[in-house]
Amino acid sequence: MPSTSRFEFYPPGIHGPSVTFFEDSEEQAIDWPTQDKHLEFMISNLHGIVLAGSSGESATLSVAEKGQLVKRTREIAVSLGKPDFPITLGILAGCTRDVLAQIQEGHKNGADFALVLVPAVFHWSMTSKAVVNFFKEVGDRSPLPIVIYNFPNVVSGIDVDAFMLEELGAHPNIYAVKLTCGGVGKATRVAAQFDPTQFTSLSGMSDWLVAALAAGSAGCISGVANVFPKVMVEIYNLFKSGKIAEATQLQKKLVQPELGIATSDVSGMKWITAKTRGYPETSVHCRRPIPRFEDQEKRDRAMRLVTPLLVTEEQLGCSNV
Repeated sequence: MPSTSRFEFYPPGIHGPSVTFFEDSEEQAIDWPTQDKHLEFMISNLHGIVLAGSSGESATLSVAEKGQLVKRTREIAVSLGKPDFPITLGILAGCTRDVLAQIQEGHKNGADFALVLVPAVFHWSMTSKAVVNFFKEVGDRSPLPIVIYNFPNVVSGIDVDAFMLEELGAHPNIYAVKLTCGGVGKATRVAAQFDPTQFTSLSGMSDWLVAALAAGSAGCISGVANVFPKVMVEIYNLFKSGKIAEATQLQKKLVQPELGIATSDVSGMKWITAKTRGYPETSVHCRRPIPRFEDQEKRDRAMRLVTPLLVTEEQLGCSNV
């Protein structure tokens, strides 16, 4: 199935992977009042949004729930006067068939891109050739453009290396790669080999955003955007306007908050987001069996690292997006 995307390339900028909020109940259904509020906050302050990524607990969400998240996000974007706001849907499944089923659901409900992880249960079978063939087949059959999600830590060490990216980047329906591997060298190689309108890279962490932009990346997809979207957009805008020293200085201030968020696991990221945004604490728990973020020492450490930059986030006012 050929792509029907209205985007010719992956939009540059800061795309925030939203956390998913659940009710504190036996079924842990999505807490829509809190979710809608957070989606509105992110749409208002970012260049794009990612739903059901790692930060959004992709593995715990049903196909229907992923579709519902996309539908609600598009409705909120339209209500905010942003009908063309870029929505990327995180895709995680055990086989190609189910990957494509999730992409179809996202497409049906208004997603623009699919952020795809390699199926990795039988990771020993996923040779370089198998990984390349997987992404090529998905690219051939997907109605949405593909963003490769390279996150070795969550797929049993499988790494989409520079040689694989050189081959996959030539596919007409594979638009970008998210480098949560921290591979600034890969970002440089991608920029050297491809025009960004054909294939580009995105940093997967906020603490090397300036380095990623300097290497030729189009932007960043980082869970830190749940808490510091304006700071991240400001770094991006400063860099793009040639104010490299200012961008670097603000980047340095983001390093400690990134550490506090990144080392608190997905449960801690959600708790920090709720704490700083004033959401109910009943919404902060991940779907079981992920443990609750209840250790007071860990909570105190996280807030000690995050709090100093919150003043800057508030002072920036409305993001220039």
